[in-house]
Amino acid sequence: MPKLGMEKIRREAMIEATIIEIGEAGSLNVPVSQIARRAGISPALAHHYFGSKEQIFLAAMRHILVIFKESVSQRLRHARTPEERIRAIIAASLERRQFDRDVVSAWLSFYVKSLHSEETSRLLRVYARRLHSNLLFDLRKLFEDETAEKVAQGLASMIDGFYIRHALQDIAPPRADVHALVEDYLDLWLFREAEH
Repeated sequence: MPKLGMEKIRREAMIEATIIEIGEAGSLNVPVSQIARRAGISPALAHHYFGSKEQIFLAAMRHILVIFKESVSQRLRHARTPEERIRAIIAASLERRQFDRDVVSAWLSFYVKSLHSEETSRLLRVYARRLHSNLLFDLRKLFEDETAEKVAQGLASMIDGFYIRHALQDIAPPRADVHALVEDYLDLWLFREAEH
């Protein structure tokens, strides 16, 4: 009789192994047998838990999105003002965990996969909409709607753009510099608003 909770432990091990294997390969061209070996389970059991390689990749992507969502929520709990909340979202988007090499590789691989997979594309749209709406919610308390929309688009574009540049490590600025540059962008808009 299987031990209670083993499926959950094995599924989590598979998800972690998937992220590591994608990170090392730099693509989704990773056999399920290789992922299963790293997770310490059989390929048959991996297929039993997830159904297909596609579902394993989607589970890994959902896991990364959940970690990001939890980080945003945790930082927002300590933010009191709209500006603090926006800075909390920026900080969560650019925190060290998000810049882990394996996580970056997984994100980029998922972006490429989204061109051919509706389910992957849907998950990325959920992420993009959530980031945009979280920013916009508090930006509207600081700016008129049209300006808030522009600032939200700019911040999201900078976050995603620097993230992609980070993957090309020889041209990417350090993470702390990226964080400062994104905050500078917000500061410019806040200064401009204060001048009006």
